[in-house]
Amino acid sequence: MKFLKKISIVVIALTTMLSCNQSSEHKVIKLAHGLDVNHSVHKAMEKMAEDLEEISNGQLSIKIYPNQQLGSERECLELLQIGSLDMTKVSAGVMENFAPKMKVLGLPFLFRDREQAFKVLDGPIGQELLNEATKFWLKGLCYYDAGSRSFYTADHPIETPKDLKSLKIRVMESATAMAMVQSLGGSPTPIAWGELYTSLQQGVVDGAENNPPSFYLSRHYEVCKYYSIDEHTMLPDILVVGTHLWDRLNPQEQEWLQEAATRSVKHQRELWSISEKEALDAIKEAGVKVNYPDKAPFIADVQNIYDQYKNDPEINTLIQQIKNTK
Repeated sequence: MKFLKKISIVVIALTTMLSCNQSSEHKVIKLAHGLDVNHSVHKAMEKMAEDLEEISNGQLSIKIYPNQQLGSERECLELLQIGSLDMTKVSAGVMENFAPKMKVLGLPFLFRDREQAFKVLDGPIGQELLNEATKFWLKGLCYYDAGSRSFYTADHPIETPKDLKSLKIRVMESATAMAMVQSLGGSPTPIAWGELYTSLQQGVVDGAENNPPSFYLSRHYEVCKYYSIDEHTMLPDILVVGTHLWDRLNPQEQEWLQEAATRSVKHQRELWSISEKEALDAIKEAGVKVNYPDKAPFIADVQNIYDQYKNDPEINTLIQQIKNTK
């Protein structure tokens, strides 16, 4: 399988180079991500591709590779960095490895509600963070709604932080996510998304944390029968373009691509709201027990994370700016 994946990556790299050597009349942009084709983000990307074809009058088009066909989120970012892939979608939690200030978005209980989160992401703070990784050949185009992340477990519900004690909880490759789980008493275990179902099945981890649509579409509810909605983080997804491609586009083409991406945000957020309710209804019907623990003990236990950033002027300033956003 690893050999076949390497071959597929080489093929994509070659076709990407060939597509960019075509005349300016038509350029094909390669976009890969790890989500199911029924996910709202994938559907938003399809809408973006349609809009880009229309507004560019056929000069730009997007070819989408879903379901981790070209690798994990981190692997796709690395492909962007070397110019073998053009675009991808990653969680802000993974992006913090390439854009350090992005870790502020992964701090637990940072936002009051979704409305405030959108104001931050769509405003000056969010736009500044999108450009944070350009020196690492990565440019953010927009944010997609990924709702709130909560814990799901195999053997018992999480009612208080004490219920996480000694549990192995899968997290993304994110220092912030690992610090959060540690603060709550759990044992953070980074595992690639595509390997998580088997890891849950085999008891490699006792649970994980994610939003309702991801919990449902991944079929993790078949293994984990408890979903505890503590909504510890509102971590957005980010649509990222490699600067290798961006710098080859002329100003008009850059404007077209940014416009198509921006249009897709509204569409994705509408779809997300629907999919979130559908996912919760579906997992309940499948026998998952959903509970809503009191957030206060969780908030109290993660305050030490904020204390660590009091001596970090950049992150502390961002925290205060976000808290003060009305």
